[in-house]
Formats: sequence, structure tokens, C-alpha cells
Amino acid sequence: MCCDCRAINNITIKYRHPIPRLDDMLDELHGSSIFSKIDLKSGYHQIRIKEGDEWKTAFKTKFGLYEWLVMPFGLTNAPSTFMRLMNHALRDCIGRFVVVYFDDILIYSQSLSDHVDHLRQVLLVLRDNHLFANVDKCTFCVDNVIFLGFVVSKNGVHVDPEKIKAIQEWPIPTNISEVRSFHGLESFYRRFVPNFSTLASPLNDLVKKDVVFLWQEKHNLAFQELKQKLTQAPVLALPDFSKTFELECDASGLGIGAVLLQGGHPIAYFSEKLHGAALNYPTYDRELYALVRALQTWEHYLVTKEFVTHSDHESLKYLKSQHKLNKRHAKWVECVEQFPYVIKYKKGSTNVVADSLSRRHVLLNILGSQILGFDDIKELYEKDLDFANFYSLCIQKPYQGYYISEGFLFKENKLCIPQG
Repeated sequence: MCCDCRAINNITIKYRHPIPRLDDMLDELHGSSIFSKIDLKSGYHQIRIKEGDEWKTAFKTKFGLYEWLVMPFGLTNAPSTFMRLMNHALRDCIGRFVVVYFDDILIYSQSLSDHVDHLRQVLLVLRDNHLFANVDKCTFCVDNVIFLGFVVSKNGVHVDPEKIKAIQEWPIPTNISEVRSFHGLESFYRRFVPNFSTLASPLNDLVKKDVVFLWQEKHNLAFQELKQKLTQAPVLALPDFSKTFELECDASGLGIGAVLLQGGHPIAYFSEKLHGAALNYPTYDRELYALVRALQTWEHYLVTKEFVTHSDHESLKYLKSQHKLNKRHAKWVECVEQFPYVIKYKKGSTNVVADSLSRRHVLLNILGSQILGFDDIKELYEKDLDFANFYSLCIQKPYQGYYISEGFLFKENKLCIPQG
């Protein structure tokens, strides 16, 4: 039950208690192999309203006025109040073997014997603070667990299969509201999708203010490819701060990309579309800018310990020895020099991941190129034994992963080539 609390919220002095970042919580889980999850029962309702202040929460019903005796949903300070309670109650456990996000408590350990002890400590804290759990939603002593929409195990983090199923079955949006709903779910898992910002660019443009909703083939292409990328999302390794991080960066004419790794396993992806003056940067500047943006994104991983950054632009190896710098370079070098890095040259042919991230914008425009004889493909679909049926069905709407874009037949993001 949620009441309209706008009137009291407007005259309430705001209190903002820090809410933990999801990435920070997941980073703490490295090395753990046993997990338990505790879900508190109606978490907000376990906090008593201060005696004498109940009247401030009064609301009207057809049976008269009612007041809340416990903290309701909708009060502006309710999230901060609840998070403060959880942080205070579990202060001796958080950062050691517990992460907590509102009413979700995750206990993690490296061995079963440790886990039993950790679990006992948490349950004692809950009992001492009169906090009650919902047993039906709790999970104890398992090797993988769903936490805040992610599946966590000793191997790393991957997407909840139920969420993947929902995305696979998501129908083509018919209005802006449906586009926003789909994009919101995809954005939550963007850390698993290389070059997410570039892939989602057509959908972002569609929901901008004062833009008339018109679903075109470019939107359908982005929609289908985002669905495919997420259903094939990799397991991301959890960072081990005792090991060396590696950073691979690259830049193309339209975008920049980077991947953070340890031992060859990806931890996170980053990509960004270039805008304005950045589109005119020379190659060296784009490569350096890609490095700067990656460092800014993953500062909390890289600022404390020496790491290796790979680049396919060999001149970046001599970054520290340059004496004459223009204003832009000086600003970027000042940022880079805050980090304990070692730059190593890596040929573009071996820097596959970052290179593909940065060049995604170019790939999206390949079909727009005028290639001699390329348009003849369109005329062959109706005569082809493999594709004729799919082509006729897709004229009206996509069918079983097939769809038509600018007269060409695609299977997900692959171009179908007919015989002849």
C-alpha cells in the first residue's frame, strides 16, 4: 500500500543517507563460493513512527481518517531512514562478509565453515534489532544466488535467466512508453554488453523530447541486436585487487571503446560515441581521449595499483617523454599521470575487443554504402528456396528472428544471402 505523501514531503527537511552502488557491492564478492540471501519482511513497516508524529501520516478513506503506526512507502526520507538503520545494525559485518541493499542482505564466504559463522552473526544482529525475515524469500548456503537481478557465483556475475527470457519475448514497441520500458531494462545490464551506448543510440534518439514516435528499420535493427547481445551476454569476472588490471583501448572515426580485464577475462566494457569537435580529432588524439575516458570510468579500480594499458597506437608509448603539449593534450596528460600505468603497444589485429567497440558505428553504416550489384540481392529472395517463405512473411512484420531492413532480409543481425 502506498499513499500520496506529496503534501508532507513538500514541507519535510530532506535527509539523504548514502545508498550503496551496485558495482561496489558486486566487487566485494571476489573469491567467495558460498552465499546466503536474507529478505526482510515488509522492511519499511518494521520501523515504528515516532510516538506523537503518527498524525502527520494521516490519509482519507471512505471509512474515515487513518494514521500509520509504522513507516509507510512514499515518504521522502523513508529510503534513507531504512538504509541508515541497516548500515548501523550490520556495521560490524558490512565490508567483511555482508553487502546490504535496503531489505536485501547478501552473506558471502570462501568456505562453508566460515559461512555458518557469518550467517550466525547476521541472524543474531537481526534478532537483537527485532528485524524479521521472510523465510519464503530467503536462500541459505548455496553456490550461486540471484541478487538484485544478477546471478552471483564463484565464477563471476551474469544476467538472471528470467530477465533474459523476458527480453527475448519482448514485443516490438508501439509507442515511446514501451521503448522507455525496454531501454530501462537493457540499461540495467549495460555492463554485460560491449558498446551498449552505440547500439542503443537509435532508441535513445527516439525518446528525446519533442521527437515524434516513428518506428523505422534502424530502430528495429538496434532493438533486435540489443536483444541478441544480452541473450549472449558473457560471465563477467569479479575483480581481484591483488592481481594486475589490464586495460585495452581503441578509437575509430566515430567512437571509442575499452575493456577492463584480469588474466584475459573481461570485468567490464565501456564505449562512447564521439560528438562535435571530437569527430575531427586526429588519430593520436582519439586514442589518447579513449584512454582518458576509460581511466575516468574505472578510476576506483586503477588509481591505487600499477596496471597495464594496451593500445594499438604505438606513439602512445612515448606519452611520458613528450615535452611540447598543446592545451588539450596537457589537460589529458595531467589526468593520465594521476594513475600508475604502463603502456604497451598491441597490434590492432590482436586488440579485437576494444577495436570492435570503437568501430561499431562504422559497421552500422556498411549497408548504406553503394556497392556495385549489391541491390540485386533484393530481387533474389522471392525465388530462393531457403528464404522465399521468410521474406514474404516479414513484409508485414518480423517473424521468428527474421526481419526486412531497406529491402534486405536479416536473421537477427546477420544478412541473409540468397543463391544466385
